[in-house]
Amino acid sequence: MVDILHRIGATASRDDVFQALSTIDGLAGWWTQDTTGDPDVGGVIKFRFAGAGGEGFDMKVLDSKAGELVRWEVVDGPPEWIGTHVGFELSQVDDWAILLFKHEGWKEPVEFMHHCSTKWASFLLSLKKYVETGKGDPSPNDVEISNWP
Repeated sequence: MVDILHRIGATASRDDVFQALSTIDGLAGWWTQDTTGDPDVGGVIKFRFAGAGGEGFDMKVLDSKAGELVRWEVVDGPPEWIGTHVGFELSQVDDWAILLFKHEGWKEPVEFMHHCSTKWASFLLSLKKYVETGKGDPSPNDVEISNWP
């Protein structure tokens, strides 16, 4: 198994970052505007992307602790994603909210994983911008890195 890992800091509180990770409005503000569902533990959040023809991912919320962490399991989407886990761990260092990101459980490092790693990085920068300024770059306004079949 292989994982996508990123670390990013934002000049914000970890509570502000947690709100951006754990509410439908927050997620729509930095990842994709087409976000619906139940962000509570046990609920399923649906993320759809205009650039992917409306395709996307369904994430079951496994854990959510205010100011500390959010964890999801992919329950629908591309075959490479199903059964993988997405996690966000938060800490505070002075004025910086530090986010450790994991998309873990990939069976092998296929080309799609490389694409997704870059897209996760661009969306995490959108999250940083969102919590620092109130406006992120969610899909369909995200950085287009390539076409993906």
